[in-house]
Amino acid sequence: MRPLDHRRRSRLFGYNWPIFCILAIGSLMMLFPFVWMILSAFKTRADVYAYPPRWLPSEWSWDNFRQVFEMIPFLRYYANSIITSVAQTALQIVLSVTAAYAVTKLHFPGRKLFVTFMQSSMFVPSVVTMVPLYLVVASMRMIDTYAGIILPQIATAFTTMLLMSFIASIPQDLIDSARLDGCGHLRVMTKVVIPNIKGAISTATLFAFLGNWKSYTWPLIVTNRTEMRTLPIGLKYLVQESSSEYQVMMAASLMAILPVLIVFIFCEKQLVRSITLTGMKS
Repeated sequence: MRPLDHRRRSRLFGYNWPIFCILAIGSLMMLFPFVWMILSAFKTRADVYAYPPRWLPSEWSWDNFRQVFEMIPFLRYYANSIITSVAQTALQIVLSVTAAYAVTKLHFPGRKLFVTFMQSSMFVPSVVTMVPLYLVVASMRMIDTYAGIILPQIATAFTTMLLMSFIASIPQDLIDSARLDGCGHLRVMTKVVIPNIKGAISTATLFAFLGNWKSYTWPLIVTNRTEMRTLPIGLKYLVQESSSEYQVMMAASLMAILPVLIVFIFCEKQLVRSITLTGMKS
């Protein structure tokens, strides 16, 4: 037997097949609703309510997408979600990188207390802070504005804690050398810290964008006008408008997740690599 064939056989029989089968079945179960949504978006109403259920559409119809735009101002909701999600994500990353650098590499009184407070804030349910936040936003007359949606959600402990673990791994000697060369803290962050944690920043950006894109409760609270609503709220209105038109709901849902799919497809390798590194550092 050739060495190459021997290695292939060793890999084949070295697999833990029971675990592999369980994971494969679990993956198919999680993938099934997504595939069913895509197929249902192109079905007719008769196909959706057919019994026994039909896996493939009898005819591929684009009419469901047209009905979405007729029932709700879908493009307006889409634009609002893009504006708020991109702005929130950008501000979150800037604040988190700055805070993580300050807490990790600078020494100031009360630093440990600040870290403890930040960690503790992760265990506080968001609904507890919504009423005080709403009162502050209302007093500043930011109801029905992009600022009212964006600003209260730009400070997140999770993103800061994630970046802290990576910044802590940067050698202090490297920071000190940059300081001796005349670099201020801002230049140290832009020239030394950020280039060394690009993977972590990519991961934090993805998590932040996904969280902001699906945000529902806070935009619902601080918006009254239809033209300021975001996409998750618009989908809720669509469900009320087309309570029995499941094919229309699936078409709207498919369009709603397109940005998330695009981001994930282009950043999958970086995301997996960063998550792996995060686990190793932890």
